[in-house]
Amino acid sequence: MPGDALAGAAAVGRRPGRGTALAIGASLCLYEAGMALNDWADRDEDAVDRPHRPIPSGRISPAAALGAAGALTAAGLALAARAGRPALTVATGLAATVWAYDLHLKHTKAGPAAMAAARSLDLLLGATAAATGTARGTGAGASGGGGRPDNVAGPKATAGAIRTAGPAAAILPPPARGGLTGALPALPAALVLGAHTYGVTAVSRHETQGGSTGTPLAVLVTTTALAAAVLGERWGRWGRSGQGPVGLTTTSPACAGAAPHPEARLTRALDSGAGPGRALPLEGLPGWAAALGAAPQSGGGLPGQSAVPGAASRPEGTLGSGLPGWAPAGPGAGPGPVARVESLLGRTAADPTRLLTLALTGAYLRTAGPPLLHAALNPSPPLTQRAVGGGIRAMIPLQAALAARAGSPVTGLAVMGLVPLARSLARKVSLT
Repeated sequence: MPGDALAGAAAVGRRPGRGTALAIGASLCLYEAGMALNDWADRDEDAVDRPHRPIPSGRISPAAALGAAGALTAAGLALAARAGRPALTVATGLAATVWAYDLHLKHTKAGPAAMAAARSLDLLLGATAAATGTARGTGAGASGGGGRPDNVAGPKATAGAIRTAGPAAAILPPPARGGLTGALPALPAALVLGAHTYGVTAVSRHETQGGSTGTPLAVLVTTTALAAAVLGERWGRWGRSGQGPVGLTTTSPACAGAAPHPEARLTRALDSGAGPGRALPLEGLPGWAAALGAAPQSGGGLPGQSAVPGAASRPEGTLGSGLPGWAPAGPGAGPGPVARVESLLGRTAADPTRLLTLALTGAYLRTAGPPLLHAALNPSPPLTQRAVGGGIRAMIPLQAALAARAGSPVTGLAVMGLVPLARSLARKVSLT
């Protein structure tokens, strides 16, 4: 789907381009192939429960539906191949997952997991195609400087190794680009979208008969947790906040503001230097401090963490003792929870991209949450079907929030622009 590819491109810091367009085309072909294959596989069941479907009603023959599924699958793989071999690899896994789900896994316990995997692979397809296309544009033989990161605030990325600042300069290897490795920063976003899809698929298993209270309630809790994850500040090693050296995160002083690309974040970190009461951005990484000609600061140790002036180590046996950079409790301690919350709110109010991410995440909760709550309180088939429909519609604001969180607000707004189109299609094609 278009939103998956756009969110995937944003997650790897790329502006939508030719690779993204090819990924969207491949995704649409594979999606329609799955729809046709689903109608063919469920033709006997639909003849009893849904006689208005194309095959039971006689509008389409079973052979035509199966042939369309095969042709659309081939077309999707051909488009993915134009985006590069890594994109074709991901698209092949996506196509295999779609066929396995429709032909067998749908009616097994592995059904929700298979559908979640398909959605995650769809986002990774967009990420891989975008990363591969940019790697081609910035190669050694490229002219004109090649591609640019897909972050509207980002400067042009360098193609070679990185030379650090300071008197003891060092040459650091460039971050991995292109291929499957280039799509790794999109893995957290893919997992979030896959977890949402898992919940929607689990609820959909009760849409014809109802009767399940626990499933909608559990999915409601999961939806809330996913929203909190989107608004969180750290996504671990492979997220946008963890690209490049592990120590460079969105909470690092060197990464204040929108940092479009690993090279740009590293350059800003090195240019910022180290001042009183502040740890070096790369402190804690073995061998890096020595390479940069800097001595470790007391109180630091966690990469990018600010040290507390005058803070001593905690006594042995107390909570946090032995952890570098942790300030002691009592006088001279760092800001408390209230101050940290106020600081977070202040940064949110001052950052338009963060505000947009908050608004889009709220739209996601508003779309998916109330129908799930109603289905949990009254698990009738109509309310369960409404919860499934709300979960499907909520994918668009979730995709938009993921794009904005990655530092691409324009891409996030473009994804939200798909809402009117989705509503128009929902009137013609049943969401479930």
